[in-house]
Amino acid sequence: MSEGHLRLIRHLAKPQICVYIHGVPRTRLSFYYLATYLLGAGIALVFAPSLALRLLFATGHYGDVMPRLLGVVLFALGIVIVQIIRHRLEVLYTTTLVLRVFIVVVLAGLLIYSGDPLFISLLVVVGFGMVLTGTSYLIDRRSAAAAPSVQH
Repeated sequence: MSEGHLRLIRHLAKPQICVYIHGVPRTRLSFYYLATYLLGAGIALVFAPSLALRLLFATGHYGDVMPRLLGVVLFALGIVIVQIIRHRLEVLYTTTLVLRVFIVVVLAGLLIYSGDPLFISLLVVVGFGMVLTGTSYLIDRRSAAAAPSVQH
């Protein structure tokens, strides 16, 4: 094999730290907030749905089964977010932002429809996380664009 081939093989064999956008530490840190509230709310809704709903200022009647089902879904999403953090899947950061915009719109609609303060609580929690991640993402992107690129 030629020296050029060996250099190419060595370059390709190097472990890659980031998947998509190199150097986005703030955005990754913002996902800890998302993972924490998803996992915490999921556990609370599965094991103590009435208490969890009271803590979120719910005035509506949601029964016992649907909040537990929601808890399972939130817990599962929390696990996915933990894996995004763990594996540094930066390619999914914008997807989570788009999904949270959709969630905020739906929560606002449900607040208008029902008038239940539960949806104000959820809007604050999800909206804060969306702003935190969005701001972090923009700062990290700006920093990455300003940094000189490294050629191998």
